[in-house]
Amino acid sequence: MPDLNAVRLITRKRDGHALEADDIAALVRAYTDGAVPDYQMAAFLMAAFLRGLDATETTALTRAMLHSGTVLDLSDVPGVKVDKHSTGGVGDKVSLVLAPLVAACGVPVPMISGRGLGHTGGTLDKLEAIPGFRTDLSIPEYRDVLERTGAVLIGQTAEIAPADGLLYALRDVTGTVESIPLIAASILSKKLAEGIDALVLDVKTGRGAFMKSQADARQLGATLCRVGRQFGTPTVALLTQMDVPLGRAIGNGPETAEAIQLLRGQTPAGGPCPDVLEVTIALAGEMLHLGDAASSPQEGRRLATAALEDGPAFGAFQEIVEAQGGDLGALENPDSLMGKPVAVLEAETAGFVADVDPLALGYAAVDLGAGRATKEADVDHKAGFVLNKRPGERVEDGEPLAWIYASDPARADLEAVRSAFVLESREAGAANAPSAPRPLVLDRFDGETWETRSGE
Repeated sequence: MPDLNAVRLITRKRDGHALEADDIAALVRAYTDGAVPDYQMAAFLMAAFLRGLDATETTALTRAMLHSGTVLDLSDVPGVKVDKHSTGGVGDKVSLVLAPLVAACGVPVPMISGRGLGHTGGTLDKLEAIPGFRTDLSIPEYRDVLERTGAVLIGQTAEIAPADGLLYALRDVTGTVESIPLIAASILSKKLAEGIDALVLDVKTGRGAFMKSQADARQLGATLCRVGRQFGTPTVALLTQMDVPLGRAIGNGPETAEAIQLLRGQTPAGGPCPDVLEVTIALAGEMLHLGDAASSPQEGRRLATAALEDGPAFGAFQEIVEAQGGDLGALENPDSLMGKPVAVLEAETAGFVADVDPLALGYAAVDLGAGRATKEADVDHKAGFVLNKRPGERVEDGEPLAWIYASDPARADLEAVRSAFVLESREAGAANAPSAPRPLVLDRFDGETWETRSGE
């Protein structure tokens, strides 16, 4: 192939032309090797952001990023390996419950997860709230834990899709993050490299999600499914609502504690979390179906519900935590992961909680220390909130709305948390009660079309 002419490719994309797959592969390879400087790749990303990438280009970009590093082969591990990816939300601790749950039902789950991003939390940070839990396993250790426990949860290694790490860092500082083709290539290059046979996607929509509109969320889900299937990987997407926080806990230690309590069949500190279980069981049903453990997603949901209620899921989580160096004692005392509350937000009037803004709480959690203001910053694993009241629930004057946790009490900002709550003063009674919450699982995409699931 002739020497790469990056300017020619940038200009062609700037002018709205489609690029050849070989050209995209050469550009990604040259950038990963350091032959193309950041300023040229930034120009290409902006051209792609503004002009878009068609399906063929998106697949080509995904392939180039995927093969920029090691593509794991787990064919010698028995079973159909299935992973799940969420596009991010506030209070989304689903992976912590889902991975051991699916593993307990006989489907191996190799999961490479991320850290917190913006107002959303990250699975790795939540797991590291468990003392000693290692997310930095080597590839041989990753394989060993998967074979022994049926599931493994680690971070992206230097060997896996290095082009994605470089490109994402550049997108983050050039205003090119919110591009559906670029998002799809980033997600799938990592997921396809981890050795999976099938993938289930939780594509969130609403004000607490990165994709605020349902139209954009559906487009992203369809793109991910279609590109995943181009690589021979069965891929299904569920569209789920992210207009209020998921569950009652927000922050790494609080969310991990809530997940442990759900796995143990206990009611979490703030109260029941049927929304977390609804999303978890729906995703588990899809994973068990793709993993050949269930004849249909509906049958998969029944199997997952039984495994959660009867205890095998918690047993699987114990095995994972022990295999990855975590302190099993924390699973017996999950409240230790967040300590005692440093402040309590109390209601200033009686009535009903009409709304809780997930975006406001997500950013408040970051300010409290649960997230990172810079890439180099450490997180406070104890920092976060537990909601005593959620939308639709009645509250009395002076009753706690939320408990605030942090290692540094000085960082607790009650007014920032209060701003997320909207209370309506109403007399008690069925006629005045808020309407029932909307279903969380809205639609399903299996590679062809979206179908409504909320009526099931």
